[in-house]
Amino acid sequence: MSTYSKGQIWGALRKAWKGYKIAKVQHDTGRMKEYATKIRTLQNQLGVPQASFPDLGV
Repeated sequence: MSTYSKGQIWGALRKAWKGYKIAKVQHDTGRMKEYATKIRTLQNQLGVPQASFPDLGV
């Protein structure tokens, strides 16, 4: 279980999605994969359905 509040996790998730979108525009596959992994981890902590990123293998 996380030591962060739900609000903090939602904030981190929002920032991770923003970072993912920026990396996608810049065609930075490495950073996209990092953000995709972080997004799935945060979604798991919140108990919400996890996004899939089949093009990244995540």
